[in-house]
Amino acid sequence: MSAHQWRGLHIVAMVGVVETLGRLAGVTVDCRNPQRLADFWSEVLGGRVTESLPGWRRVTVAGGGPVLTFQPVPEPKAGKTRLHLDIAVTDVEEAVDRIGMLGGRWTGERHDYQEGAVLVMTDPEDNEFCVVQHYQV
Repeated sequence: MSAHQWRGLHIVAMVGVVETLGRLAGVTVDCRNPQRLADFWSEVLGGRVTESLPGWRRVTVAGGGPVLTFQPVPEPKAGKTRLHLDIAVTDVEEAVDRIGMLGGRWTGERHDYQEGAVLVMTDPEDNEFCVVQHYQV
Protein backbone atom coordinates (compact mmCIF):
# COMPACT_ATOMS: atom_id res chain seq x y z
CA MET A 1 0.00 0.00 0.00
CA SER A 2 1.33 3.44 -0.81
CA ALA A 3 0.06 6.83 0.27
CA HIS A 4 0.63 10.26 -1.28
CA GLN A 5 -0.43 13.66 -0.07
CA TRP A 6 -1.22 16.33 -2.60
CA ARG A 7 -2.62 19.76 -1.62
CA GLY A 8 -4.32 18.44 1.45
CA LEU A 9 -5.79 15.41 -0.35
CA HIS A 10 -4.65 12.07 1.00
CA ILE A 11 -4.57 9.38 -1.72
CA VAL A 12 -4.21 5.74 -0.79
CA ALA A 13 -3.50 3.19 -3.53
CA MET A 14 -3.51 -0.57 -3.24
CA VAL A 15 -0.66 -1.86 -5.37
CA GLY A 16 -0.49 -5.55 -6.20
CA VAL A 17 -2.84 -6.60 -3.42
CA VAL A 18 -5.42 -9.04 -4.68
CA GLU A 19 -6.54 -11.82 -2.40
CA THR A 20 -8.38 -14.79 -3.81
CA LEU A 21 -9.32 -18.13 -2.43
CA GLY A 22 -8.02 -19.88 -5.54
CA ARG A 23 -8.09 -20.00 -9.32
CA LEU A 24 -10.08 -22.11 -11.76
CA ALA A 25 -7.73 -24.91 -12.76
CA GLY A 26 -10.12 -27.29 -14.43
CA VAL A 27 -13.55 -28.79 -14.87
CA THR A 28 -14.25 -32.47 -14.14
CA VAL A 29 -17.00 -34.27 -16.02
CA ASP A 30 -18.52 -37.51 -14.72
CA CYS A 31 -19.03 -39.88 -17.66
CA ARG A 32 -19.33 -43.49 -18.68
CA ASN A 33 -16.72 -43.39 -21.45
CA PRO A 34 -13.86 -40.99 -20.59
CA GLN A 35 -11.86 -41.80 -23.73
CA ARG A 36 -14.79 -41.03 -26.06
CA LEU A 37 -15.55 -37.71 -24.37
CA ALA A 38 -11.89 -36.72 -24.17
CA ASP A 39 -11.48 -37.42 -27.89
CA PHE A 40 -14.63 -35.37 -28.66
CA TRP A 41 -13.57 -32.39 -26.55
CA SER A 42 -9.98 -32.47 -27.77
CA GLU A 43 -11.32 -32.08 -31.33
CA VAL A 44 -13.73 -29.29 -30.33
CA LEU A 45 -11.10 -27.34 -28.37
CA GLY A 46 -7.91 -28.34 -30.15
CA GLY A 47 -6.49 -30.03 -27.06
CA ARG A 48 -4.28 -32.95 -26.17
CA VAL A 49 -5.60 -36.07 -24.43
CA THR A 50 -3.64 -37.70 -21.61
CA GLU A 51 -4.43 -40.19 -18.86
CA SER A 52 -4.53 -38.42 -15.49
CA LEU A 53 -5.39 -41.47 -13.35
CA PRO A 54 -6.12 -45.05 -14.43
CA GLY A 55 -9.31 -44.89 -16.50
CA TRP A 56 -9.50 -41.09 -16.36
CA ARG A 57 -8.71 -38.80 -19.28
CA ARG A 58 -7.61 -35.18 -19.35
CA VAL A 59 -7.79 -32.61 -22.16
CA THR A 60 -5.25 -29.82 -22.03
CA VAL A 61 -5.73 -26.96 -24.47
CA ALA A 62 -2.78 -25.15 -26.02
CA GLY A 63 -2.61 -21.53 -24.94
CA GLY A 64 -3.96 -22.17 -21.46
CA GLY A 65 -7.40 -22.30 -19.99
CA PRO A 66 -8.99 -24.76 -17.64
CA VAL A 67 -8.14 -28.43 -18.05
CA LEU A 68 -11.08 -30.77 -18.72
CA THR A 69 -10.90 -34.04 -16.81
CA PHE A 70 -13.22 -36.97 -17.55
CA GLN A 71 -13.92 -39.19 -14.57
CA PRO A 72 -15.46 -42.63 -15.08
CA VAL A 73 -18.74 -43.30 -13.24
CA PRO A 74 -21.07 -46.30 -13.61
CA GLU A 75 -24.39 -44.44 -13.90
CA PRO A 76 -25.63 -42.58 -17.01
CA LYS A 77 -26.36 -38.86 -16.94
CA ALA A 78 -29.80 -38.07 -15.57
CA GLY A 79 -31.59 -34.73 -15.96
CA LYS A 80 -30.45 -31.34 -17.14
CA THR A 81 -26.83 -30.35 -16.72
CA ARG A 82 -26.63 -27.67 -14.01
CA LEU A 83 -23.26 -26.30 -15.16
CA HIS A 84 -22.28 -26.01 -18.79
CA LEU A 85 -19.42 -24.78 -20.94
CA ASP A 86 -19.77 -21.91 -23.42
CA ILE A 87 -17.58 -22.33 -26.50
CA ALA A 88 -16.91 -19.16 -28.54
CA VAL A 89 -17.03 -19.80 -32.30
CA THR A 90 -16.86 -17.61 -35.39
CA ASP A 91 -19.80 -19.33 -37.14
CA VAL A 92 -22.50 -21.21 -35.20
CA GLU A 93 -23.83 -23.08 -38.25
CA GLU A 94 -20.35 -24.36 -39.10
CA ALA A 95 -19.84 -25.34 -35.44
CA VAL A 96 -23.14 -27.28 -35.38
CA ASP A 97 -22.09 -29.26 -38.46
CA ARG A 98 -18.60 -30.01 -37.13
CA ILE A 99 -19.87 -31.00 -33.67
CA GLY A 100 -22.41 -33.32 -35.31
CA MET A 101 -19.62 -35.04 -37.26
CA LEU A 102 -17.72 -35.52 -33.98
CA GLY A 103 -20.65 -37.25 -32.25
CA GLY A 104 -22.38 -34.32 -30.57
CA ARG A 105 -25.72 -32.82 -31.57
CA TRP A 106 -27.69 -29.59 -31.63
CA THR A 107 -30.76 -29.71 -29.35
CA GLY A 108 -32.67 -27.36 -31.65
CA GLU A 109 -32.55 -24.62 -29.00
CA ARG A 110 -31.25 -21.29 -30.27
CA HIS A 111 -31.20 -17.86 -28.64
CA ASP A 112 -30.55 -14.75 -30.71
CA TYR A 113 -29.53 -11.53 -29.02
CA GLN A 114 -28.31 -8.20 -30.33
CA GLU A 115 -24.77 -9.13 -29.33
CA GLY A 116 -24.80 -12.66 -30.73
CA ALA A 117 -26.28 -16.13 -31.06
CA VAL A 118 -26.24 -19.02 -28.58
CA LEU A 119 -27.03 -22.60 -29.62
CA VAL A 120 -27.46 -25.38 -27.07
CA MET A 121 -25.53 -28.53 -27.99
CA THR A 122 -24.80 -31.87 -26.36
CA ASP A 123 -21.66 -33.98 -26.33
CA PRO A 124 -21.78 -37.74 -27.05
CA GLU A 125 -23.06 -38.45 -23.50
CA ASP A 126 -25.76 -35.73 -23.67
CA ASN A 127 -23.96 -33.18 -21.48
CA GLU A 128 -25.24 -29.77 -22.55
CA PHE A 129 -22.93 -26.98 -23.68
CA CYS A 130 -23.39 -23.86 -25.80
CA VAL A 131 -21.70 -22.57 -28.90
CA VAL A 132 -21.67 -18.79 -28.86
CA GLN A 133 -21.08 -16.45 -31.77
CA HIS A 134 -20.49 -12.83 -30.75
CA TYR A 135 -21.48 -10.17 -33.28
CA GLN A 136 -19.69 -6.88 -33.77
CA VAL A 137 -22.05 -4.24 -32.33
